[in-house]
Amino acid sequence: MQEITLPSPLAIAQKNMRDYLRSHDARYVTDDAVFINKATGERFEGRETIGKMLQFFYHIAFDAHAEPSHVLVTEDRAVTEGLFIGKHIGEFAGIPATGKIVSVPLCVTYNLENGLIKEARIYMMGDVLIRQLQS
Repeated sequence: MQEITLPSPLAIAQKNMRDYLRSHDARYVTDDAVFINKATGERFEGRETIGKMLQFFYHIAFDAHAEPSHVLVTEDRAVTEGLFIGKHIGEFAGIPATGKIVSVPLCVTYNLENGLIKEARIYMMGDVLIRQLQS
């Protein structure tokens, strides 16, 4: 009989983070996760709320994606650094859609639980984003 080898917790965390960074799909977030925007203090709690926030940011206000330049994943922590890049297609922060392309430095640190995101701390240069929309 052949022995079945299950993926290690590290392999699961790495795969889930890779897939999350491509899709920003809330299925990679725990039910009770918390995302905190460190620049504004905003907190998004729970998979459903976080999913709506991600949908708004990446598909409603912007047609956007994250372009990571550095990613580090362990079994219980992850960090990504890169750019938020997208076209402003809907109202954001009181600014109607401009059609402008933005490129904003972004760093996010994560706590992971069983390969899913339990907490995210988002460090995005909001002032850079607003300047790009207003210029």
